[in-house]
Amino acid sequence: MPKFVIERDIPGAGKLSPADLQAISQKSCSVLRGMGPQIQWVHSFVTDDKVYCVYIAPDEAAVREHASQGGFPANRISRVVTMIDPTTADK
Repeated sequence: MPKFVIERDIPGAGKLSPADLQAISQKSCSVLRGMGPQIQWVHSFVTDDKVYCVYIAPDEAAVREHASQGGFPANRISRVVTMIDPTTADK
């Protein structure tokens, strides 16, 4: 199943409280449950003004539908072509 990185412009994201982040996470998980197991949230990185999320989904349309239903921005969606890490240097 394809993996996607979603860039979400959320001004002040880095200043969101733990309660705010919990509420956002709960909303996301609720929408995902309604959409079925074909789309999964892996994890997210919160920076000062953006949130970068990694999802597994059948296609970009599913990622956009999740964003629409959840009321989340999805300013840029990129399909992951491959992954590398420090062990790639050893191959």
